[in-house]
Amino acid sequence: MSHLLRQATADDAGALAELAAVTFPLACPPSSSAVDIAAHLAATLSEACFDDYLADPDITITVIDSEGALDGYSLLVARPATDPDVAAALTLHPSVELSKCYVHPAQHGLGAAAELMCATLAAAAATGAAGIWLGVNNQNERALRFYTKSGFRQVGTKSFRLGTTLEHDFVLERALTPEPPVWDIQQRQEE
Repeated sequence: MSHLLRQATADDAGALAELAAVTFPLACPPSSSAVDIAAHLAATLSEACFDDYLADPDITITVIDSEGALDGYSLLVARPATDPDVAAALTLHPSVELSKCYVHPAQHGLGAAAELMCATLAAAAATGAAGIWLGVNNQNERALRFYTKSGFRQVGTKSFRLGTTLEHDFVLERALTPEPPVWDIQQRQEE
């Protein structure tokens, strides 16, 4: 099954916030409190936040559009890493941050995440960056498997504040190339 991937527009801010409210909690450790998750959603994933992201020339948001409903999104930030732990860990420069990459749970296992990653890597490569990096919670085994399959490798660690809780993330990095990952090509041939 193929999904429509496109760059988000200002009209998508509300739908992105709604999708984030469904997908972000799935990436949180089981011990995360609902209060901390709600605080993070309000501070960084609200409709107003997405309005700001969409207006920022250094940010690219790619969405999975399923007949007008959004089923996934990624958010790239084309700026140097400001976190000192991340900056020290990265080996590829310049590098783009994959700040967010989420797919609605109804799309899990259907190839949507692989297609979103392929489009995201292409958008990152189009910036001229040599590498792409991300932070992922060290307890998020599903995401770690997906990112490893997507060609990322761990290069360091960083801390992440989720409301009142200090979480620990792995810093993952991969080189950018104009070709899609081999596994994506294989998956498309199997479908």
